[in-house]
Amino acid sequence: MPRALTRLLLPVALTALLAAPALACTNLIVSPGASADGSVYVTYTCDGEFHPTLQRIPAGDHEPGEMQEIKHWNDKVLGEIPYPPHTFGVVNLMNDHQVSIAETTTVGRPELVNPDGMLHYWHLMRLSLQRASTARECVEVMGRLVDEFGYRSSGESYCIADPHETWIMEMVGPGEGGHGAYWVALRIPDGYISAFANGGRIGTFPLQNSDKCLYTKDMIDFATEKGWYDPASGPFNWREAFHPQTPQQLRYTATRVWSIFRRAAPSLELSPDYHRGGGGAEPYPLWIKPDHKLTTADVFALMRDHYEGTAYDMTQGVDAGPGSDPRHLRPMGFEVEGVKYTWERPISTQQTGFSMVCQMRSWLPDMVGGVSWYGLDDTDFTCYTPLYCDIDALPGSFTTGSLGQFSWDSAWWVFNFVSNFSGLRYDKMIGDVRTVRNEIENHYLDLQPAVEKAAAELLKTDPELACSYLTDYSVMHAEDMVVKWRKLGEYLLTKYNDGYIKDEKGSPHEVGYPEAWLKKVLEQRPDQFRLPQDEGELAKPTEY
Repeated sequence: MPRALTRLLLPVALTALLAAPALACTNLIVSPGASADGSVYVTYTCDGEFHPTLQRIPAGDHEPGEMQEIKHWNDKVLGEIPYPPHTFGVVNLMNDHQVSIAETTTVGRPELVNPDGMLHYWHLMRLSLQRASTARECVEVMGRLVDEFGYRSSGESYCIADPHETWIMEMVGPGEGGHGAYWVALRIPDGYISAFANGGRIGTFPLQNSDKCLYTKDMIDFATEKGWYDPASGPFNWREAFHPQTPQQLRYTATRVWSIFRRAAPSLELSPDYHRGGGGAEPYPLWIKPDHKLTTADVFALMRDHYEGTAYDMTQGVDAGPGSDPRHLRPMGFEVEGVKYTWERPISTQQTGFSMVCQMRSWLPDMVGGVSWYGLDDTDFTCYTPLYCDIDALPGSFTTGSLGQFSWDSAWWVFNFVSNFSGLRYDKMIGDVRTVRNEIENHYLDLQPAVEKAAAELLKTDPELACSYLTDYSVMHAEDMVVKWRKLGEYLLTKYNDGYIKDEKGSPHEVGYPEAWLKKVLEQRPDQFRLPQDEGELAKPTEY
């Protein structure tokens, strides 16, 4: 029986590819010449208050006239589109040709949302992966789909890659009653990296180079008619026309781009002025060349950032609390005595539902070369486990659970237990978390060459056995990792119980608070906790 037909018979629950709106995401894209071994990487932190359910869509063959139903979050049917003769298999956000896609919502101009369009951004991601065998084709498929069926979401940036090329695509709607969408896509030069974080990133672009740039031809006329672009002002700038940002929005979006770039290429000495909202400051480059070529571990590390070591280090200051916790409660913006403020928005945040680091390699067969390193919850507290792009089953603990009910059977809840409990004393517990995380991830990275060599050999003689081998490897290690993470949570709960910290012999010790934080407390309440220094002295509490 043909393998594609076999997959059609496999039971799988298919709903929307993503489980809830992702309005605050961070992406990094690494071209093959910018990585240590020629890998291509696409990263994605899918941030929002939702319980992710890992999805797999089997490849399939379809009869003429067979239709694919398109549903909203609430299961309302929005319409249907025709299937092509064959659709590719998809695991998470990578298909069986090693094409990967990620997104970050830019919003753009709210008036450009078209409620009559059929396709949201998450529909486009799934549909294009089912239909495209290369990154460029993925861009073209998305363009055709919105042109034919309409675009329903606000502004979006997409990172799209295959083992050879990396593309960035930004899209906005036409407004109520409009047709299709307006978009531009650029191919990233080899040897460079790019980053995106909820703000439009594409500025000017080459209008006459279809090898490096694709776009909707009438968008400049549209922007001109709306008064968002004056041809006399110079070359058309996509970002200025469709994605104007306030200083608060720049703080929220551009700081993350700056931090990825400043860590990957310190030699550039990029100024913080732009992300601080400084008038006249130059926007950050769309892509940069890193100072050194990035490994998989480097890419993991770039997604675990709270601006450590900079003036915006979120582990410092009284706002980090006595445990130097970089996580702040939402909302981001607040007002005190008529003055507006905003917390920093890091790359690593407790609001992350899932994240991924998709790795694609041109020198390996697709089944072996494409791997999605998948993690749940906050990237600082997650552990990335490998899921190969053509596996026939998923780890059960990644496919179950809900936001409204805690369950040890749900991997997402296991990771949330560890990260939430660690908030009691981040400065102490994060070391234990990183020890376990690094041990597991390093073990996976060490195993990777041998596992893939064996899979590639199997593929030459028995493709189905190779698929089973990679499936068993992916599922077994993912479930084993969840067991280890649950044990980590139980260990933390016993070691850091009731404010004590137990030593290696199990003896509890009082550790108190850091002196720097105590000084901050005493600055605000200098007499509240002071003991009498002289006989007969009465210390008075601070009045508020």
